[in-house]
Amino acid sequence: MTFALGSLVLLGCDDKTQLKSESADTSEGIDISMFTEGAFSQAPKIVDCETAQGTKTSCYEFITTGAPAGRKPGPFCPRTIDDGADAGGAWFDKSGSGDLVDITGEFILKLDEYYGDEKWLVYDADTKKVRYTATKEACLGAAKPDVEAQYMQNCIECKLEYLDDDFSVTYLIPTTPIPAKRTGRVRTVGIALDGSELSGPAPVNAILGAYTIAAFDDCGGHINVHQGYHYHASTGCTDRAANTDDGHAPLIGYAIDGYGIYAMKDSQGKEAEGLDECRGQTDAVRGYHYHAASPSENLFIGCLHGETVRPSGGPQGGLPPGGGPPPNGAPPRNGEH
Repeated sequence: MTFALGSLVLLGCDDKTQLKSESADTSEGIDISMFTEGAFSQAPKIVDCETAQGTKTSCYEFITTGAPAGRKPGPFCPRTIDDGADAGGAWFDKSGSGDLVDITGEFILKLDEYYGDEKWLVYDADTKKVRYTATKEACLGAAKPDVEAQYMQNCIECKLEYLDDDFSVTYLIPTTPIPAKRTGRVRTVGIALDGSELSGPAPVNAILGAYTIAAFDDCGGHINVHQGYHYHASTGCTDRAANTDDGHAPLIGYAIDGYGIYAMKDSQGKEAEGLDECRGQTDAVRGYHYHAASPSENLFIGCLHGETVRPSGGPQGGLPPGGGPPPNGAPPRNGEH
């Protein structure tokens, strides 16, 4: 399955978007050499494109397989309530900030205490086995906001082998970022340096409402059949230091408007200061760029600073324009986590 992310995220501006300051910003654009070897299924190329705001420009066309280059995803769900952190992945901290929490057997056992709801029971009390989606059918039934009843009370785990044989993802990103007059809403954020999607916020309310945990691996990503492997948090797995000596936070990927996304903290463990509403700032070395939020905030950036690509010929892969995960935990239109 192939679809252009430009067709998923480019809603343009509405009355709720914020006017940006008129201060000048610059950016060097995308440095392809920063991507992990094997991030793309074919060599990136430059194509003509048009932004949603009507600007004719050129774009990089990146095509990926939906798998992170250089590593195998997982683990996600522990198998018994006696398993430790090495047998499971991670999930959002209920505080909504800070690091992810480990999905251990004890975490599964005490979900009722953790969320203050006695209905949680994601394990079999007799066998001590964790209930998880062990088949493609179960993955398809559970990895969506309207979880099918038989897959409630499950730890959700999907595999790359569940993707279609011809699955691919196409990203169209301006070669040179174009500052927009108004900031835009974020649905799909962009592309990580390993070729995986940096996704918009997960529909947490729907996930927890079905008494499920859409488990991440320790890198902050998981799999569904519509997006492949994709990230909901930055935990350091795609960090790559640029060739600078100022100790700046490492690059983790690029937003769909072409601006770089950097980690939250620099080499001294300090968070960037003076970020705008999009979690962006400008400096003399990188120009305008973003800094990712903490892993448990369920977002990477707050809004899009630049213009993004207008889709050509309508959506591919059966996804509606503007599809994909919306902000603030609301269920996506096309039903993915």
